[in-house]
Amino acid sequence: MELGVVEILIGMALLFLGFYYYLTSNFDFWKKRQVLGPKPIPIFGNFKDVILGNINPALLVQKFYDEFKNEQFIGLFSRSSPSLMIKDPDLIRDVLIKDFNVFADRAVASIPKNDPFSENLLNLEHERWRPLRNRLSPIFTSGKLKDMFYLMVDCAQNLEEYVNELVKKDQPVECRELSAKFTTDSIGACAFGLNTNALHDENSEFRRFGRDLFASTLKNKFRRLLRELFPKLYAISGQWLQNDATLFFIRSIKETTEYRKKNKVRRNDFVDLLMDLQNQPEKLSTFEFTDSLLTAQALVFFIAGFETSSTTISNALYELAFHQDEQDKLREEIISELKKNENKLTYESIKSMKYLDKVVKESLRKYPPGSILRRTSLAPYTFYGSKVTIPKHTPVLIPVWAIHRDPEIYPNPGEFDPERFSEENEKSRHPMHYLPFGDGPHNCIGARFAKYQTKIGIVAIINKFKVDVCDKTCRTYFIENRSIIPTPVGGIHLKITKL
Repeated sequence: MELGVVEILIGMALLFLGFYYYLTSNFDFWKKRQVLGPKPIPIFGNFKDVILGNINPALLVQKFYDEFKNEQFIGLFSRSSPSLMIKDPDLIRDVLIKDFNVFADRAVASIPKNDPFSENLLNLEHERWRPLRNRLSPIFTSGKLKDMFYLMVDCAQNLEEYVNELVKKDQPVECRELSAKFTTDSIGACAFGLNTNALHDENSEFRRFGRDLFASTLKNKFRRLLRELFPKLYAISGQWLQNDATLFFIRSIKETTEYRKKNKVRRNDFVDLLMDLQNQPEKLSTFEFTDSLLTAQALVFFIAGFETSSTTISNALYELAFHQDEQDKLREEIISELKKNENKLTYESIKSMKYLDKVVKESLRKYPPGSILRRTSLAPYTFYGSKVTIPKHTPVLIPVWAIHRDPEIYPNPGEFDPERFSEENEKSRHPMHYLPFGDGPHNCIGARFAKYQTKIGIVAIINKFKVDVCDKTCRTYFIENRSIIPTPVGGIHLKITKL
């Protein structure tokens, strides 16, 4: 019996309605819990503009934050999956610190087979994360930082020489690239014993591939989109989705470890610590520390080490170029402290530069590299003082960028004001209202290293050079829509002159 046109149309309509119901059946999730939030749409949830590359996630989340200004919670959907944004600082503290055991995982899955990089410390589930974190923490103590401080100073001297050559050309300097070259050399020398030569070699592979990792190429966009919309398909897609940059870093780290094993070379740095863990499996008895797991830890530290610090350095220079009084004040402090140590930069002199600390903190306040913190519940959880209960595996979002730009927390948040971080002002704020490196057990393991690396880079430039705006400087800081770490469209171009 042949189907008529009417039957076919009815069948198609029923199929469409069934598919529509499948896509939207969970959209009353937050309404049932009396949590307000923006209206989701099928397939995309609340993040259509992010998925399509129309807005940076930090700015979209800030929009939701401002739209529901008086709410403790905001109910969101990633496709049809619910996630909860938390605004209340006491509840944020519960998630990050007090009830960390319930929120011990981040809302990002590792896919070891086809994306070995995803097995890094940021993404690992709690069972593997805790023993690994405990074993890696010793490399980031103040004592270890002092031991490698001279390497950072050497890189800073190279930075000063490089800037001196750039100044002679009398052309605007793109400061994001400048600072990234410095931090690439610094992290390479300090943590991996590598001479990346990013400052003096324009064709440095480490800088080129480091840049490619964050580039908005078609392949990178497709990979992120596939992982966001179809994670299961991404998991079985094969290694063809890896870009050349990832493969380069994996190969470089493998060659470094093999060279050290063969030649019995030891530097007591990050790579050595990882190799020690691999050679002493009893210290990580809960799982096998494979080559890919080792590489993932090294790779994420290398990437995070140069990208976050370089972004903060360039943002600080950008603000100081517009605020010459603050730049002069910082320079006076630098010169004064260096004179106490025969013009030598020491670990103690960096610690004593209080205004430099304020400048860095304000730069991280205004431009936090980690714009959104993500956690996921490992069990059903009811938030203290509320009737809101979330089931197991619900992602929780903490809107760092939006909090840092809330005028009720930071008056005139668009203004650059280092005095926000005077001792008195810091005490007046809730500690959860400043989260550039997160907080609690899952905070950034390399935060101390990043701060010192950033400060040394700023000192190297401000001590001997003046930074100023020029015709190519972006007067309005428009953020790249698809940048992982919020960065300005077109870069940061400044005029640098020698004093």
